[in-house]
Amino acid sequence: MTVQDELRAAIGHHQAGRLAEAEALYRQILAQAPRHPDALHFLGLLAHQTGNPAAAVELIGQALEQVPAHAPCHLHLGLALQSLGRLDEAEASYGRAIALDPDLAEAHNNLGLIRLESGQADAALAHLERALALRPDFPEALNNRGMALEALGRPDEALASLDRALAVRPDYPEAHLNRGNALQALGRLDEAVASYDRALALRPGHPDAHNNLGQALEAQGRVDEAIAHYRRAQALQPELATAHWNEALALLRKGDFEAGWRLYEWRFRAVGRRTLVRDFAEPRWLGDAPLAGHTLFLHYEQGLGDTLQMLRYVPLLVRQGARVLVEVPPAMAALAATLPGNATVVVEGSAVPPFELQCPLMSLPLACGTTLATVPADVPYLAAPEPERSAWREKLGPHTRRRIGLAWSGSAGHTSAMRQRSLPLRELLPLLATDAEFHSLQKEYRQGDPELLAVDGRIRDHAATLRDFAATAGLIGQLDLVITVDTAVAHLAGAMGKPVWLLLPFVADYRWLLGRTDSPWYPTMRLFRQPAFGDWQAVIEAVTGALLRE
Repeated sequence: MTVQDELRAAIGHHQAGRLAEAEALYRQILAQAPRHPDALHFLGLLAHQTGNPAAAVELIGQALEQVPAHAPCHLHLGLALQSLGRLDEAEASYGRAIALDPDLAEAHNNLGLIRLESGQADAALAHLERALALRPDFPEALNNRGMALEALGRPDEALASLDRALAVRPDYPEAHLNRGNALQALGRLDEAVASYDRALALRPGHPDAHNNLGQALEAQGRVDEAIAHYRRAQALQPELATAHWNEALALLRKGDFEAGWRLYEWRFRAVGRRTLVRDFAEPRWLGDAPLAGHTLFLHYEQGLGDTLQMLRYVPLLVRQGARVLVEVPPAMAALAATLPGNATVVVEGSAVPPFELQCPLMSLPLACGTTLATVPADVPYLAAPEPERSAWREKLGPHTRRRIGLAWSGSAGHTSAMRQRSLPLRELLPLLATDAEFHSLQKEYRQGDPELLAVDGRIRDHAATLRDFAATAGLIGQLDLVITVDTAVAHLAGAMGKPVWLLLPFVADYRWLLGRTDSPWYPTMRLFRQPAFGDWQAVIEAVTGALLRE
């Protein structure tokens, strides 16, 4: 038998799944011809397929020394490098494969996946579309395109792509998992649960499927079931940070602050949140050392509402004898300067004075040992600066009727979770029938809102004047009541000690707990919850009734 005969036989075994026989023949060929490029290439591919990507990189690299312009070799080298987490090198290998063979669909697909994993969803989508133009029924590319579209906030298109992938390959667990993600983003929770269940039926040990199923169950209010799935995901993959973090949020939602705040520290390891980690030489303070006489730097971490909520801890830390530096985004600097005590406000991005200890703002409940019974809720702890109070008193004029501020949506660029916490302006219109003077607290509007405001005429628009949180606080200071969805406005009104009615989705953010009509964080807050997923009409009816009774 010639070497070519042996190679054909080896490839036949390889394609039929008889890997041991294939390996034996590849090695027999290399014993005769140690630099045979095809034997090196296919033995490397086999090594990758059997869980030895390091050996694959070595073998395919040797093959490329003989045939440097061989596109499939570059493709398979990229696969092995990608398995080793050497993504920059894998990306370069796929790029070389495409340069040699622009019609290599697998290389476009794999390069798209790397771009997606690095957060470049637009660039990923371009490569995935090219892969599908070359091979329309390529299930991996259809699945990956679904993930890219979901990452771009286009869940309807993502679902269509994933359905196509499953039409080609019905028993494709990753596509069922990603289909569940798209359905969850669309609020179709029962269908999402069914998709996750199908993914787990096909691959019972899939940690991401357990984790994401937990999220869908929690969105249905099935919190204990969700926690069980988060813990199952952790058992399967102990370092799956999002499963630990999701469990933290679920425990906090249930009011288990002791366990919840401890697990909340996993947020720094979750995919998409690692950029929150600040690299300081100074030790992180988590309540484990006295503060008296020390300078503590509290650094800004995530959302604006989160920051407003956590600023309540600054006066407590000052009373413990700390010299407190508190970092806030520029739009919050003038407002944060009204905090009681003698804290120094540091504007995000500016130089930080010397300090000895540091703590992320969202770690303060853990550091201070906050339980449900000990939430520091001494309001007001924020106020509008005097120039803003005076300016708004003059602008609004005599106070002849009850003044109500309204905020109905978060940023248009926010995630699907934020979109579910918002409602269309038109759904607020029944509130306007009550005898009151209404003021918009929106700094930005969604499509169609300005036109509706102009046509209706009953809500005064102040968007052009609300340049920062101090200005918004000045307006809130002139109001009798704030009615808002779950945005930073709710936290600001609550921190100022203003009456605030908060409109919440069926399963609200963890900080509003479960089933309560009040908030331990804000004594002047009243909660109005959806009785079923997406039912804003019932919320507006309840708020309208409450306004008419008062």
